[in-house]
Amino acid sequence: MNQRNGLCHVVSDGRRGIENQALGLAEAVMRRIPLTIEVRHVPRPTWRDVLARLLGRPVAPRADEHNTAPALWIGAGRAALYQARRDRLRYPDAFFVYVQDPGPMADLFDLVIAPEHDGVTGDNVVSTLGSTNRITRERLNEEKARFSEHIARLPEPRIAVLIGGPSKRHRFDRATIGRIREALSGLREAGASLMITASRRSPPAVHAMLKELRDEPDVWLWEGDSAGDNPYFAFLAAADSILVTADSTNMLTEAVSAGKPVMMLEVGGSDGKFADLHDALVARGYGCWFMGDVESWPVEPLRETDRAAEILATRFLAREKKRGA
Repeated sequence: MNQRNGLCHVVSDGRRGIENQALGLAEAVMRRIPLTIEVRHVPRPTWRDVLARLLGRPVAPRADEHNTAPALWIGAGRAALYQARRDRLRYPDAFFVYVQDPGPMADLFDLVIAPEHDGVTGDNVVSTLGSTNRITRERLNEEKARFSEHIARLPEPRIAVLIGGPSKRHRFDRATIGRIREALSGLREAGASLMITASRRSPPAVHAMLKELRDEPDVWLWEGDSAGDNPYFAFLAAADSILVTADSTNMLTEAVSAGKPVMMLEVGGSDGKFADLHDALVARGYGCWFMGDVESWPVEPLRETDRAAEILATRFLAREKKRGA
């Protein structure tokens, strides 16, 4: 390693679903080469940032508390995309990596790691099935043990239920919420217990519907940070199968990365490019569409984050060696 002491900046706007994609990749790289991870939360781009990009003008660096140059820079989300333009000026020797689709800004990065269904191509692009994440066997085992007492109170089979929310393409309309309610009721009638968590994107009507179940003995409902420690990883670890609304790439990918069969629940709107992800999960044996019954079959964990990290580490070390670092 070089004079930058293996420092890795993980850059996002701080939203958990965005940050975890970059942080999970950084942690996977750290399992391969010595790294010190520094998490940075940066503001979303201003109109000046957008205008500068459209006009092709350089963006002047802005001072902040992160003055130590990293060896590796990993970002996710729109805020990181614009921060990369500034940080390229500040840290010209760093190896820059972007997770997700960078659009027309791909040339800013030494490596782009993007989901297959985004259709990103280029010499510096690595495609993954779904998104990178923080799922590891060790983390799942630790979290399952931490929440073991609560898990033990739930009868088998245990179904983790991961509920997303509306997006540009997907609607959580009355029909979708009714479909979720019907699915949860059917699973319980079949004798399954439910471990339920909703996204920050989930609309109030979803939360109101879920609160009706909070006191049921066969339901564990986690209602957000105010409810205490997040059992999300424990849900994935303890589940026999996982029900996921089809809008969330992150939740779908995390579920299959946990090595559990995934039942996808249809939501309103148009799947668009996400249909490619759904089709790939079905074709490769990771998922199926929820048809009302508890489905279960043997699944090997998806290890796309590790695969991407191996490629990243190899390219990063090759560049460092070439530079004589």
